[in-house]
Order: sequence, then C-alpha cells, then structure tokens
Amino acid sequence: MGLVRAVTGAVGGMFADQWKDFYTVPAGLPSTAALFAAVPQGTNAGRGSNTSGSSNIITNGSKIVVPEGYGLLLFQDGKITGFVAEPGGYEWRSDDINSQSIFAGDGIVSPLITQSWERFKFGGQPGSQQAAFFVSLKELPDNRFGTQSEIYWDDGFLNTQVGAVTRGSYTLKIVDPILFVKNFVPASYLQPGQVFDFTDLDNAAAGQLFNEVVGSLAPAFSLYTNDPSKGNRITKLQQDSLGFAKSLSDAVEQGYQWSSDRGLAIVKTAIVSIEYDANTRELLKTVQRADALSGARGNSNLQASVAQGIQSAGETGGAAGLMGVGMASGMLGIGNLQQPAAPAAPAADDPVAKLKKAKEMLDLGLITQSDYDALKAKALGL
Repeated sequence: MGLVRAVTGAVGGMFADQWKDFYTVPAGLPSTAALFAAVPQGTNAGRGSNTSGSSNIITNGSKIVVPEGYGLLLFQDGKITGFVAEPGGYEWRSDDINSQSIFAGDGIVSPLITQSWERFKFGGQPGSQQAAFFVSLKELPDNRFGTQSEIYWDDGFLNTQVGAVTRGSYTLKIVDPILFVKNFVPASYLQPGQVFDFTDLDNAAAGQLFNEVVGSLAPAFSLYTNDPSKGNRITKLQQDSLGFAKSLSDAVEQGYQWSSDRGLAIVKTAIVSIEYDANTRELLKTVQRADALSGARGNSNLQASVAQGIQSAGETGGAAGLMGVGMASGMLGIGNLQQPAAPAAPAADDPVAKLKKAKEMLDLGLITQSDYDALKAKALGL
C-alpha cells in the first residue's frame, strides 16, 4: 500500500505542479511586518483551480509580483540564491527537475516522466525545496522603548551626571536584507505562513532588540549632549527626532553592531516622555534662570532682581544688608542702580544724649533720683 500511495502521490503531485502560479503579498499584513513568504493566488474572482500544488515548489514560468517598498529573496534548498530590489513582475526559472513544466517550454519527458520518477524516490514528494520571501524596505514604525527606573549619563552641557526615566518609539529599516536573514531571522520564520514582525510580543528576536535599545539609551543621551560641534542640550531631545536617532543608532552600532552584523538601522525617534530625577530638575531650573539673565532681556531681569534684593535687605537686614546688596550689584557690573547712603553714626560722647537716656531710665523706675543726679553731674563734668 505504501508503494501504491507513493506512485499515486508522485504522479498527482507532478501534474499539480505543472501549472504556473501567480505569487503576491498575502492579505491582511500589519504595517510592521518585516519578512513573510510570497503566496500563490490559487483563485481570483472564482477563476483558477490550481490548489493542490506543492507548497515548497515554484513552477517554471510562474509570475511573482514585487510591490513598491519591498524586496524579494529567493531560496533553493535553504540557501539564498537571489535578491530583487526593484518593483515589478518577474518570471521564475529554475534548472531543478521539480520546477520544470510542460507549460513553460521544458518539454514533455523531463517534466512528466523524469519528475515523477524522482518524486517516487522520496515517497511521492518533491526532493527539493524552493521559496520566495518578501522583505520590507520601508521604515517600520511603532518600535517602542522605555525604562522602568532612572538611567544616568554624563551630560556635557550641564557638566555633571544626570538621570531620567524615559519612553518613546523609533522607526527601523532593513538596510541589508541578505545579512538580516542570514544573521538574525530565526529559521522558524522562514516557513510559509510565518510573519516576522518587530512589534510581535512573542517574537524573541524582536524582544532582544528592545533590550539592546534600552541598554543603549544612556550612551545615546551622552553622545547627543556631549558633541561640542552641536552644542545640544538635554531639553532639545523631544524636538530633534533625527538628531537623537543618529545618536541612538550610533550607540546601538557601537554596542551591538546592528548595521554591520544584522543589516538594521534606526531612522527616526520620538521621545514620548522624559522624567528627570530631582537633582536634574534643580539643575535645569538653574540653567533656566541663567538663560533668563543673559542678553538684553537678562539685563532688565538682573536689575529687577537686585532691586528686589535691596528692598528685602532694607526691610530685614538694615544697613548691613543694604551694604551687602550694594557690593553684590557692583560685582555684577550694575552701575545704573543708585546706592543708598549709609546713615550717619551717632556721636559717642554727646552729653545731651546721655542725659536724655538717663532721664528715660529714671522715669521708667530703672534708676533712683540719686543715680540720675550722679549721671547728670558726670555728663556735665561737674
């Protein structure tokens, strides 16, 4: 019975694989799909009946349509044999005996008799494997990153270590499809019906990329804020998607060799939120105050600030406070603020003042009349 089934399978499969197929992109793909198999369109508007062909054989003469924004990878027995980067319609041609067809001008003997015999040797199945996979050449969106706790880096502008919790997203591009498939895509995704999606939570390879991006955030922030030619500040991050994307791409390349080993590159970033730690927030407030005191507007702000200081010192610190503010304003170069005159010191040996003070003490009962008379005589030199 096994022999009969093998013969039946060999002949039936051979006849089914004589038909040419029309290969295209599968329906219902997400926008984040990166790699997927081309699928034969067995029927179209109810027409077409080739639904029994082998899933791992592409018949000679079959047409494969490559859409805009995609490349086409061709496989023979697990090996990449070709790559097409231009959109358009292409015809499959192979010297493999299992691909030959009477409808493709390959004769009669080889497509029918020889092919049936070869398949009979493998129990009725074709003894080779062919496949065509589409690979996205577009920017792939919605690749997200985020940190659960603060990350720290040395900030060149603030000249100290700063920290923040951040989250955002980036777009990814496959810049070398052959390198990407050879070095990064698991074999389980090189099967019909499988879709490699960077945003798939069940995709362990994509999860590795997420971890590597998070691990590269601190170096990326450091690269962005320590480039002397740019003078970048940390506060520019959310407005400079391309600039920070370059820093993040450089960081992951230095740490994990995305481009050179995997054929991947980060194109754009979007910082959704960045929450600085308490020390960094205080530093940024200081920088804001310094910015406010720079330039023409800064002179007005500084003068108003010193005037307020003089008023406060006059209310609380007396002459000493006023003198301190006056010295500070002089050091800051504010010459157009009028310095208050220090009050004249009272004469130390004024007899009238001494008698007046003694009379007040007598009236308050602090001294006796005889005490007052003695002080009066002393003050008058009697």
